[in-house]
Amino acid sequence: MSCYIVPLAQAAITSLCRKAGVKTGFIGRNLASLEKMLWGGSVMLIVDHAINGELFAWTPPEMLKVGVPMSLAITLVWVIYALVKERKEQKILSTK
Repeated sequence: MSCYIVPLAQAAITSLCRKAGVKTGFIGRNLASLEKMLWGGSVMLIVDHAINGELFAWTPPEMLKVGVPMSLAITLVWVIYALVKERKEQKILSTK
């Protein structure tokens, strides 16, 4: 299985964006949390596949059928998390 390649690539791109200094706006303020979610999920998948003897480097159909939906799901969860976090921070600022 090589479904881990897509979130791994997204994690690398996210890290590059964060290190390049993308800090403005909704995405920039919450980019570190997406980065952690992607790296953590990718490492967990690699370990799981290695333990089960299913670690392959390249199978495009699986990357498309499993890896892309997995990355989209992680990103969707992150968007919801970031929106809730932003709303809480705005609420705290408005009460001061």
